[in-house]
Amino acid sequence: MGRNSRKMEILNAASRVVSEHGIFDLTLEAAAKEAGISKGGLLYHFPSKEALVKGMVDHLTNNYRQKIADNVTADPNDNGKWTRSYVDVTFNQTYQNKDMNSGLLAAKAVNEKLLDPIRDLYSEWQEEIENDGIDPTKATIIRLATDGIWLAELFDIYHIGEEKKEIVYKRLIEWANE
Repeated sequence: MGRNSRKMEILNAASRVVSEHGIFDLTLEAAAKEAGISKGGLLYHFPSKEALVKGMVDHLTNNYRQKIADNVTADPNDNGKWTRSYVDVTFNQTYQNKDMNSGLLAAKAVNEKLLDPIRDLYSEWQEEIENDGIDPTKATIIRLATDGIWLAELFDIYHIGEEKKEIVYKRLIEWANE
């Protein structure tokens, strides 16, 4: 098994710990046990809890950045393509392991500076969305509505339901095409 696949196993295990047991149960020991490896094996890849959480955030950020960039490149209609890509990826292509999003919660609890990569990414995207060839205020409202649904689900506050979520998704995409 390669280094990268072992690192991914550890990141996935740490994400499951946070998602299933809560932020405060994320320890190096718990992540190692969940991954089925020794603590020493985990420490080889992530020498501290902070490094582990940073790995979770970096992986999620890079994955999200790549998917949106791919969608933007594939969209033949220039006007609104950043906004549509953001909506589509957030609704339909978020990280295959939904637990990985919990790395953001862990980062907030461990060291909020660990959220800087996702903050920087959001700043870049907001600039792209505001200069996307559609009304900047409308584009921002679309992004905020998309974020609201994603965050409500991440925090397990409210799940809109698949049918209503699909209707909202289609409406946001329509607005990004106007």
